Amino acid sequence: MRKTAIVTGASRGIGRAIALRLAADGFGVVVNYAGNKAKAEEVVNEITSAGGRALAIQADVANPEDVKQLFEKTLKAFGQIDVVVNNAGIMQLSPIAKGDVETFDKVIATNLRGTFMVFSQAAQHVAEGGRIIAFSSSVLARRLPSYGPYIASKAGVEGLVPVLANELRGHKITVNAVAPGPIATPLFFEGKSEELIKQTASITPLERLGEPDDIAGVVSFLAGPDGGWINGQILRPNGGLV
Repeated sequence: MRKTAIVTGASRGIGRAIALRLAADGFGVVVNYAGNKAKAEEVVNEITSAGGRALAIQADVANPEDVKQLFEKTLKAFGQIDVVVNNAGIMQLSPIAKGDVETFDKVIATNLRGTFMVFSQAAQHVAEGGRIIAFSSSVLARRLPSYGPYIASKAGVEGLVPVLANELRGHKITVNAVAPGPIATPLFFEGKSEELIKQTASITPLERLGEPDDIAGVVSFLAGPDGGWINGQILRPNGGLV
């Protein structure tokens, strides 16, 4: 049976690049989206027009019933799930002193609880020998002001990864996370001055922003045959950001 991958948050940016790369690698791809159906269908059309297999499925990872149905619909359409990439996430900033519980809860609900629920479904449904891949962020090491809710959510994700890897002992399923540095996506550029963008790009020894394809290549490695001995790890493709 041909292999299938679910990619959450796949309608744009890094998720889109991952969906396209895994399709090129031969996977049937479920292009998950939360709200932008048109963009998700664009990704599906790009994959199918190149001879690949793809299907767009709406689901908000912060909603347990949505996540459950995402997996059920994937199994109904493709019969098997081999790779799950939980790329969906949000980044809302607020200083801790402000005590903005609403923002904190929203970020935690999508980034951390969402990962927990995707992990739960993946642990139940991914085929033996499969791969589960989460997303963290290299911003954890930067300790930037106002990033408290986001960093807390991603630190939690990094804590879940080795636990699930151990829980899946005996199933030949790997569990890892990718923690990118700054990536040139519309979300990254939004609200940033040209000066700040240049400053951010110059932080790494490679003196450039990462591209979505840089991250898609890492996910392709983890999902492919060469990544089979990587388990319970956090990979940090960030150009040397420290």
